[in-house]
Amino acid sequence: MAQKLWSKNFEMTAEIERFTVGRDRDMDLYLAPYDVLGSMAHITMLETIGLLEKQELEQLLDALRDIYHQCERGEFVIEEGVEDVHSQVELLLTRRLGDVGKKIHSGRSRNDQVLVDLKLFIRHELKEVVMLVNQLFQALQRRSEETKHVLMPGYTHLQVAMPSSFGLWFGAHAESLCDDVLLLQAAYRQTNRNPLGSAAGYGSSFPLNRQLTTDLLGFDTMAYNVVYAQMGRGKTERNVAFAMASVAGTLSKLAYDACLFCSQNFGFVRLPKECTTGSSIMPHKKNPDVFELIRGKSNKLQALPQQVTLIMNNLPTGYFRDLQIIKETFLPAFDELKDCLAMACYIVERMEINEHILDNPMYDPMFSVEEVNRLAASGVPFRDAYRQVGLAIEAGDFQANHDIHHTHEGSIGNLCNEQIADLMQQRLADFNFSYAEQAIQKLIRHT
Repeated sequence: MAQKLWSKNFEMTAEIERFTVGRDRDMDLYLAPYDVLGSMAHITMLETIGLLEKQELEQLLDALRDIYHQCERGEFVIEEGVEDVHSQVELLLTRRLGDVGKKIHSGRSRNDQVLVDLKLFIRHELKEVVMLVNQLFQALQRRSEETKHVLMPGYTHLQVAMPSSFGLWFGAHAESLCDDVLLLQAAYRQTNRNPLGSAAGYGSSFPLNRQLTTDLLGFDTMAYNVVYAQMGRGKTERNVAFAMASVAGTLSKLAYDACLFCSQNFGFVRLPKECTTGSSIMPHKKNPDVFELIRGKSNKLQALPQQVTLIMNNLPTGYFRDLQIIKETFLPAFDELKDCLAMACYIVERMEINEHILDNPMYDPMFSVEEVNRLAASGVPFRDAYRQVGLAIEAGDFQANHDIHHTHEGSIGNLCNEQIADLMQQRLADFNFSYAEQAIQKLIRHT
């Protein structure tokens, strides 16, 4: 007989069970350790309001810690016939402790249980994403400083436009990550609110102490209104997905540039041969598949907010099973984004740059604006200077001067990398990850 928390005196048909369970068991493995943590906080609160005896609490906490460590070791499984992670945890407790294990669900529903699981999971994953974003940021800044004197063409409309530099190019993607972190921070703050105690969305007649579970789990605040706590299901995932998509957008643009720059037509950068792939029929090929896959995966991630939105957007207030489907696209997306970030960092550090791009006279016209500005600075009206240089280019008489001097903030000669680094550090510090970490460690060690 299947283990279901809602079982009564009937069994659903096999067809309905297959369709309604879907991939829940697979997806719930992502949530298992967080389900245990939420249960530990919940039962600690239940003891303070008289719904558990102190001895029962200690027994349950010991058993839950063991299950948590099983999750850490990758040994936790949801058995065949068990509906979900919540049922599996309760089954393990009742096997070990008998009727005491059945007491943990007082004052909560699977609705607020899965909500807190998701929030704890997202909070943990966002921290890992932020750390990887910072690693890539540091790598880009290092490369920016190393290559700040190496000029390259800048483009508009994919046409050679004005002088740029590898320092600017690497640094631009680094600063883009700074703004992505702002969205990650907003996602983290929205996530970091406690839904426990909202039960099925309408609270409980038990005198629950929601502030206690909020403190035990290291949340910033609770989601106060119990109806709104349930409305957060889907909304949280959507807003987190937008933050992830912002990071993915930065990765995609970086990867697309790199794919262009690796081609023989550009020849601006080169990957070590051991970081490329080959062709089955063309022996000369060294393909930048790593950047192509980062681009493809990142573009896929940028569709995630729309997927979540279309699942949850037209639902009225309250819980509906539609929301379960969000897990299938949302939970695995963190692994994909983290993999792309780690690989981007790996390959950025190994890219070899061409320091002699401008030896090719085809790039000389990009210095035309420099000449216009030089003439304007000497007193020639700008429009006259523009026409003079334009006519020289058309006549083939333009002589490019590669000795340029850009000094304003954020330009080739003044990258502002230190200021950008300070900005990133300030934004990272605003997360205050340590508050949540300390609460969880205290809960695991002893409550």
